[in-house]
Amino acid sequence: MQPRKLIMWDKICMWQNRVFSTTIARSNEDGVNFLPKMPQFNHTPSPYNGPSASDLIQRRNQYLPTFVNTYYNHPLNLVEGKMQYVYDENGRRYLDAFGGIATVSCGHCHPDVVEAIVNQTRLLQHTTVLYLNHNVVDFGEALAAKMPGELKVVFFTNSGTEANELALMMARLYTGCHDIISIRNGYHGNATSTMGVTAQFYHKFNVVQTGVHHVLNPDPYRGVFGLDGAKYANDVQDIINHGTCGHVAGFVAEAIQGVGGVIELAPGYLPAVYSIIKKAGGVFIADEVQSGFGRTGSHFWGFEAHGIVPDIVTLAKGIGNGAPIGAVVTTPEIAKVLKYAYYFSTFGGNPVCAAAGLAVLNVIEKDKLQQNAYVVGSYLKDRLNSLMEKHEIIGDVRGRGMLLGVELVKDRKLKTPVKDENMQILEQMKDMGVLVGKGGFYGNVLRITPPLCFNKEDADFLVDVMDYTMSKM
Repeated sequence: MQPRKLIMWDKICMWQNRVFSTTIARSNEDGVNFLPKMPQFNHTPSPYNGPSASDLIQRRNQYLPTFVNTYYNHPLNLVEGKMQYVYDENGRRYLDAFGGIATVSCGHCHPDVVEAIVNQTRLLQHTTVLYLNHNVVDFGEALAAKMPGELKVVFFTNSGTEANELALMMARLYTGCHDIISIRNGYHGNATSTMGVTAQFYHKFNVVQTGVHHVLNPDPYRGVFGLDGAKYANDVQDIINHGTCGHVAGFVAEAIQGVGGVIELAPGYLPAVYSIIKKAGGVFIADEVQSGFGRTGSHFWGFEAHGIVPDIVTLAKGIGNGAPIGAVVTTPEIAKVLKYAYYFSTFGGNPVCAAAGLAVLNVIEKDKLQQNAYVVGSYLKDRLNSLMEKHEIIGDVRGRGMLLGVELVKDRKLKTPVKDENMQILEQMKDMGVLVGKGGFYGNVLRITPPLCFNKEDADFLVDVMDYTMSKM
């Protein structure tokens, strides 16, 4: 780093602190409430000497797909992360309440995960599963140990999309049937088969998607039967009766719909559907890409809250704390269907990613992150519910643990979704130092999926910023 760059860095940091302090002072003089104060955090980001945000935007528009939009009018150039915080090119700190879309489970650059990745990278970056490597076997064994019943066989993939693609193929091969049933509003990936079971037109291209049937979404907030899960399940039986030969390959569902707006399935729905699918000869696929690895707090896997044991489980996102890895876990009997053809994934089970995944499991246990997700997540949800009593724009607060959603509406009685207000709130919260996501069919749900190391002070800051922002609308 050149001396001039260091001087400029110091000036930028001093300027930011002065502006923030002045803003608070002016608020006091004018009789306005204090701006929420970000919790103290003992970390100094490294000086950044890379390209600016404006330069990156120009090059991104030239070389990367421009239809993948960045958040915010002025996109963030994030250059460093530490636990529940990220830093931009100017060294400004942000509370990350989105976690890379429920991906950063242990915290950004958790030292144990970093150490595992660095140590393995120094030894061996890649082979293939045609050779032995203890990290791959150790991680597979550790994952199987966290699963109930006969879910003891692990196939590694690169992503959640690939994991769901493999799961759907296995279901079809095992049952000899082609028909798959999924829930409207669900999201399972953007490849051919996973796009088929995804049920939002925003995420579908005009390509052939055969053998998929979408059933009523058991949405307690907007659904036609409210909290009555058994009534929604009747639609699954109707689809089997009238849309198939009476037999199906399987049923796939998220325990909590993530992209769909953090929607918990109505109580009693999954057990009723499980019984229907089994009678039709199908297998049950649990998509744990977002709800797994202790994120819901009450359980390690989202499906456990519904009292069922699936036949196939798909994993990704939090499995590697940001490392590109996914997995499919199933029974030995179902796994045998792949022996009749040569299934292979070049990077599935990469030793570096496997080392990261094993470290993640160890950190979740050592740092008691599932328990923290339950305690802090419950506290955060209570605070959000209290905020709903204050602001009419909040129509619903839902989710579990560190997988929460806040639905914004123009009219609570009619549940009319907001249009532009959601992005205004996201933008203003970013300006105050908090990053959250958005989702839902109407794009009107604030998605809160922070690293599981989030604490109560972070939760207070998030809610106070949201409160302040909504009060200014």
